[in-house]
Amino acid sequence: MTSQHLIPPLNFGMIEEDLYRSGQPNELNFPFLEKLGLKTVVWLAPEEPNQRFLDFIDDQDIHLYHLGVVSSMNAWDPITEEVVLEASELILTPKNYPMIVMCNLGRHRTGTIVGCLRKLQRWNLTSIFEEYRRYAGPKVRVLNEQFIELFDTDLVRVPIDHPKWL
Repeated sequence: MTSQHLIPPLNFGMIEEDLYRSGQPNELNFPFLEKLGLKTVVWLAPEEPNQRFLDFIDDQDIHLYHLGVVSSMNAWDPITEEVVLEASELILTPKNYPMIVMCNLGRHRTGTIVGCLRKLQRWNLTSIFEEYRRYAGPKVRVLNEQFIELFDTDLVRVPIDHPKWL
């Protein structure tokens, strides 16, 4: 009998039940992701995920939403309000769960989406920024924190059948 090691992707974390975040996985992470039983991947980077990950998504019948193409091709530009609202709509639809939100490293774009989600959950800014910084490490981007702080949660359409955690 062989034991299989389950290795989570870079910057993996649980946001809420059946809602996860991470950076782009590699082949070593696929068995771990398979255990999550994902239905949806929200991909926030401007470029396509790598081909092996696309093949894994296809093999597992996971729906991929590539939202990063809407934003600037400059990786340093903050995520757009349009992308945050589109991602929020997907995240607030329980039929899409289990779901993972990801970008290349799972730091800035993913962290901004999670920060805006936490603001919608009425977390205080200190807690939101602490979580953002935990994943961003020494690469904190003040523009992303400013975006989260100024994000207008009234723009988010909360469906009647929203997740229990909201």
